Amino acid sequence: MTKSDLIEVVSADLSAWRKKDVEGAINTIFTSMTNALVRGDRVEIRGLGSFRVKERQPRVGRNPKTGESVAIPARRVPAFTVGKHLKGRVQTL
Repeated sequence: MTKSDLIEVVSADLSAWRKKDVEGAINTIFTSMTNALVRGDRVEIRGLGSFRVKERQPRVGRNPKTGESVAIPARRVPAFTVGKHLKGRVQTL
């Protein structure tokens, strides 16, 4: 499902809202989640899961073409942990 698919589904479910209003609401939600992760906060959506920022340590990688060692710096990456409810729903399919 893409963002536009999500907008279509939500706007079909909320017939009182215009599609532009639904798009604005979804954009606001995504922006708020992104800003929280940038600040290092955890975002939890009950029934779905939680997003958080993981710290990756610096390490030495290898260029697969040349075999040369390459230093990979430390970095922060977003991570998603599936919630119990969603995991159970997916496994019953």
